Amino acid sequence: MKQPLFDIHDLTVSLGHQTVYSQFSARLPDVGITGIIGPNGCGKSTLLRCLGGLKTPDNGSVKLRGADIAQMPSIARARQIAFLPQEPPMLADMTVEGLVAKGRTPWRKAFLPPSRADRDAVTQALEATQLSALRQRPLTALSGGQRQRAWIAMALAQQTDVILLDEPTSYLDLPHQIRLMQLLRQLVDEQRQACRVVVVLHDLTIAARFCDTLVGLSEGKLVCAGAPAEALTPQTVMQLYGLRAQVRPDPVFARPVVYPEE
Repeated sequence: MKQPLFDIHDLTVSLGHQTVYSQFSARLPDVGITGIIGPNGCGKSTLLRCLGGLKTPDNGSVKLRGADIAQMPSIARARQIAFLPQEPPMLADMTVEGLVAKGRTPWRKAFLPPSRADRDAVTQALEATQLSALRQRPLTALSGGQRQRAWIAMALAQQTDVILLDEPTSYLDLPHQIRLMQLLRQLVDEQRQACRVVVVLHDLTIAARFCDTLVGLSEGKLVCAGAPAEALTPQTVMQLYGLRAQVRPDPVFARPVVYPEE
């Protein structure tokens, strides 16, 4: 079997007095985009933080292509994994360009000005997220959707092999949700083996359309994993959400769409 992107073994994670995962094991395949789906409070964000090395589990291990995340120096991890939380902090008195430039921190040499590669990475990220015209605008002057795109641009500027995104479409209207997912799809398709995305999503239609693999979680348990047509079935929708539904391929993209019966 091909080595997985992430190999999660016997993971036990607690938040306060609550156990989120108990001896949880799963393998995330080394494919372009993996979507993590499931109801609120099922542990999606916690798992993503474990994948990024931002949450230390009580027990068990997470390996990135065979390398233990816990054993990686922070700078080495930051050069391989970019992480964007669900609600990034508001940074006062910072411009869009200044925020995006922070994505270059793992590659910058101390006390030296940005290199040509740094400047090019920032420019490319701004162009990809359609923020070039706003590069000098303060973050406080942006709409919620524009700020979200600025943070995504920062993750792109980091130029890592793996990008972890926690509900990146939350504050975007529908056109920008589609554009963001198209951007991620284009990124992984153009770079093929060079870039992988793991993203937490709520919209099952968008997840099924753009993701290569879906991983479904409920109450800290793995419910389903596989291509969208395999992972999304009436049975798994019931297990994940307690919802009676039909699942049928849409007529345009032939990807599964969930039709609630209730």
